[in-house]
Amino acid sequence: MLRYATVAPVILFLLTVVFADNRRIVDDFLRLPSDRTIDLNVDHEDDSVGTRWAVLIAGSKGFYNYRHQADVCHAYQVLRKGGLKDENIIVFMYDDVAYHEDNPRPGVIINSPHGYNVYAGVPKVVIPDYSFHNLTVECYMSIDSFFLLLNTLMQDYTGEDVNVKNFLAVLLGDKNAVTGGSGKVVNSGPNDHIFIFYSDHGGAGVIGMPTYPFLYADELVDTLKKKHASRGYKSLVFYLEACEAGSMFEGILPEGLDIYATTASNAIESSWGTYCPGDFPSPPPEYDTCLGDMYSVAWMEDSERHNLRAETLRHQYELVKSRTSNGDSYYGSHVMQFGDTKISKDMLFLYMGSNPANDNYTYVDVNSLRPMTGKAVNQRDADLVHFWEKFRKAPEGSTTKLEAQKRFMEAMSHRVHLDHSMKLIGKLLFGMEKGPQVLQTVRPAGQPLVDDWKCLRTLVRTFETHCGSLNQYGMKHMRSIANICNAGITTEQMTEASSQACPTIPSSPWSSLHRAPTAAARVAEKDDGVSASAGDLAAMTITLMTAIAASTPKATINPIKFNIQ
Repeated sequence: MLRYATVAPVILFLLTVVFADNRRIVDDFLRLPSDRTIDLNVDHEDDSVGTRWAVLIAGSKGFYNYRHQADVCHAYQVLRKGGLKDENIIVFMYDDVAYHEDNPRPGVIINSPHGYNVYAGVPKVVIPDYSFHNLTVECYMSIDSFFLLLNTLMQDYTGEDVNVKNFLAVLLGDKNAVTGGSGKVVNSGPNDHIFIFYSDHGGAGVIGMPTYPFLYADELVDTLKKKHASRGYKSLVFYLEACEAGSMFEGILPEGLDIYATTASNAIESSWGTYCPGDFPSPPPEYDTCLGDMYSVAWMEDSERHNLRAETLRHQYELVKSRTSNGDSYYGSHVMQFGDTKISKDMLFLYMGSNPANDNYTYVDVNSLRPMTGKAVNQRDADLVHFWEKFRKAPEGSTTKLEAQKRFMEAMSHRVHLDHSMKLIGKLLFGMEKGPQVLQTVRPAGQPLVDDWKCLRTLVRTFETHCGSLNQYGMKHMRSIANICNAGITTEQMTEASSQACPTIPSSPWSSLHRAPTAAARVAEKDDGVSASAGDLAAMTITLMTAIAASTPKATINPIKFNIQ
């Protein structure tokens, strides 16, 4: 009998989550018939093509951004069914959606109105947002099985570990530069193929992260160049879902790196959410948020339907481009391609594997995907849709209705503040007439957004210091700040203009540069009163189980008893 009061809450939660959400991974007696539809542990990989690696990133947090984590979880399922191994798939997501109080189906994430639970089995770390007292739990299993359970959860990157530094380090295969998370990196070689999928908000030259700061285009491309120089892959494919996503590659991603990238939008337009309230088809009535993004849903629904041994990247690009344009309507965007387009002749199988269930599908060069219909939602407005739906559905006079109204007004106030501040800064720097012209300038296609990326980062920090966080909506002003750099404005001049335009920073949470803690990152308490982070607790759990393994024969423990004081 073992009594470990300090880490027992974590262990108990790990056990309960695994039993509830990952039954298929342990011994066969834990599986239900419904879990047997496809064995994701079957290796469908052809060793002749080298190792397939994948990095999946949801760059946002908050339930109003549900769709980004849904996209990434769905992508994970596509790759696993295609035969990619968990050890070669690295997932970044904040993981605050599945068990969020607004989720009508706790522990379930769907990416389409009638979709399956794409959250099941996705590598993640979940730390409980509650405590246990005077509770004893008994379980009967072998040490080997327990470690398998533990390792199933203690993987990949969630919460504050989803950040620029970790993403770039993982891509480079630099374990020493990674902090937190599982420590998994892309340890690839010259014969391997890498697939990267990123879903989030974006702006000119940047894509978001749930943590500060943003990821800038020059940082991303420089990292890709380093990976190429180290002979870290044979070819690399990058799918990017974000507003103004084309600006991350246009004019700065050279040919010759064996990289093929497609983006949900060009360098100057928004991308779009789909399966939103009021759209057709709409989410189930209990949902008040968009379930997916137009470009992301398009490539994944295509991949799930077709035999990827017979479909090329080029074919998928054309299909997704047609669907995402939404009939060339206002509610659509222009999918773009960059880099070495000769790679588009490769079969999708080289990067995503292929589900054996689709082996008999014969590719037809027509768009068999359902075309988008109705009014999709601009990515930057999806949070407002969520708040409005909550307000609309809540009983009159209820706390829920008042809270939804408050959050809607805070978001709108933040938008008005940012728009007004940027316009005023332009006029202070360039004059009443020239100011708006400079801020709205768009460089010719094929040119990079800015000449000096260091200047852009510096002036963004200057603006945020005086006017508050740009946040996901404020990314729309990145081009204006880039134009200020291109006009030769110094940091001192930007500081003076920003301080005049923003004598105070609004108290709204949208304006804050500090991130509020969430269930996955809240502090837990040790018995001696010293605070312990989620990472500390995970480390203590592993230390405990290592000690047990070293002192106990690899046989059934009868029982392991955790006494929680």
